[in-house]
Amino acid sequence: MPKNRVERPIILGIVGDSAAGKTTLASGVTKILGVERVVTICSDDYHKFSRKQRSANGTSALDPSGNYLDIIEHHLEQLRNNRSILKPVYSHDQGTLEAPEYVEPKPYIIVEGLLGYSTRKMRDAYDVKIYLDPEEELRIKWKVYRDTTKRGYTEQQVMNALEKRKNDSPSFIQPQRTFSDIAVRFFRP
Repeated sequence: MPKNRVERPIILGIVGDSAAGKTTLASGVTKILGVERVVTICSDDYHKFSRKQRSANGTSALDPSGNYLDIIEHHLEQLRNNRSILKPVYSHDQGTLEAPEYVEPKPYIIVEGLLGYSTRKMRDAYDVKIYLDPEEELRIKWKVYRDTTKRGYTEQQVMNALEKRKNDSPSFIQPQRTFSDIAVRFFRP
């Protein structure tokens, strides 16, 4: 009797710029598939530096050189082969690197974040790759709202951060759209 089930986890990638809706989409897909059947991984957990260290050394979170892409490549391979990982943890609330957590694969794995399609090895790990591309004014509005209500920034701090890394998105984030299977564009009403 033929099997219709893949014998390994299905891996969905969700990539886009900061505040593009990645976490919101990942949460919605998780609810649809069932929380008990999904592991969600944020690729931001693979930052090399804390927020304070990035500020001191001038590295942007969007810059691949400020992230452990080799480790996420390895972790995607492990998860795809039904093996558990010890995943790093980055706290967006505190801007700090926290103790790692043990992650066991489930039937569905969602990997969301800024740099998910940065390398060929990472891209090859996904079954489906989504790129979120909201209209820029809308994304900025979402970012200001999120960062001022959930992360403790002032509106001016958010705008300064956006200005500081305005060249990073076209250099590091937007080129990943090319590798997506699906690109989703949002517009203001």
